Amino acid sequence: MNKLKIMTIFGTRPEAVKMAPLVTELARRPECESICCVTAQHREMLDSVLSIFQLVPDYDLDIMEPRQTLSTITSKCLIGMDELLNKTRPDLVLVHGDTSTTFSGALSAFYHRIPVGHVEAGLRTWDKYAPFPEEINRTMVGDIATLHFCPTKSNRKNLAGEGIQKGVFITGNTVIDALHTTVQKEYTFTTKLLNELDYENRKIILVTCHRRENYGQPMEHIMTALRRLADQYPEVELVYPVHLSPVVRETAQTYLGGHARIHLIEPLDVAEMHNLMARVYLVMTDSGGLQEEAPALGKPVLVLRRETERPEAVEAGTVKIAGTEEETIFAMASELVESSAAYEKMAHSVNPYGDGRACARIADAILWHFGRRTTPPEEFSGE
Repeated sequence: MNKLKIMTIFGTRPEAVKMAPLVTELARRPECESICCVTAQHREMLDSVLSIFQLVPDYDLDIMEPRQTLSTITSKCLIGMDELLNKTRPDLVLVHGDTSTTFSGALSAFYHRIPVGHVEAGLRTWDKYAPFPEEINRTMVGDIATLHFCPTKSNRKNLAGEGIQKGVFITGNTVIDALHTTVQKEYTFTTKLLNELDYENRKIILVTCHRRENYGQPMEHIMTALRRLADQYPEVELVYPVHLSPVVRETAQTYLGGHARIHLIEPLDVAEMHNLMARVYLVMTDSGGLQEEAPALGKPVLVLRRETERPEAVEAGTVKIAGTEEETIFAMASELVESSAAYEKMAHSVNPYGDGRACARIADAILWHFGRRTTPPEEFSGE
């Protein structure tokens, strides 16, 4: 029997972190031929992840250009994928999450009548403009996909509400698999600052803020609250790996630059970020992935957005939505700095996102779908 030809497509750093362990898992399966394609929607940040996981893509579309727009990303992905899918004709195309690469990869596969598997399926905010453009990207991929790999039960419920009930599997999130590879107790950072921070006696807060919908006044409110936090509490230090977006960099420098306990640093690779997260006191972020990663490391998270497509962590108590208003952000962060009871309650809540076996479940589900396995995969319970 011929091997199943499975193509994974991704282009950004967060996608790469979550897809790298799956590429490796598929390559281990004797029934599969694993083909890895990257679009390089984010060139530098993608390459650092590929290096850490020792992945060499079979195909690299290399689409990134200066000040690229959503339209240029989507169109270049579609054109590049058209030729590649005609050449390789995989049995299944796997895409992840909600980026422009995700949508373009799924749409191109559909145009070629190739089934699509959606990793991290079923996340919803029910607001088409928040997060933008991710909410519509993942919704449209859900309509295209044949197989839906949901991290949690609530993700499956979201799909069922849209009439999607076939080919749905609860697997846990592949990012937990990735953490098992990257986090090391005796890790040494590449920068002097991160090695010298006093993680034991200081309250180090990791910050990320880069969402398009936060550009402008929301981001200014966030930055103002962060500076107030550093001013108010001498035991607090902020570490902010600043996104490469010129808009984000200009805002961060304007509002946070020049403060002795606010460290604006260059973006970190995935190993550095995961190991920093494992050592800090608190995470404040508008990222999606950090809402899953930090709870797995026992770190409370304040989400710098008005909503989250990851309500499981809010329900579990590991995450709180702080929004984008200065006073609310400052008040919620202050409580976690001042109250050990409030902090411990969040830090010791159960992580609902996985047990490190998501990739194995996804591979099992694919083999079962194609008749190469007699029993369905076990389901992640999230309990």
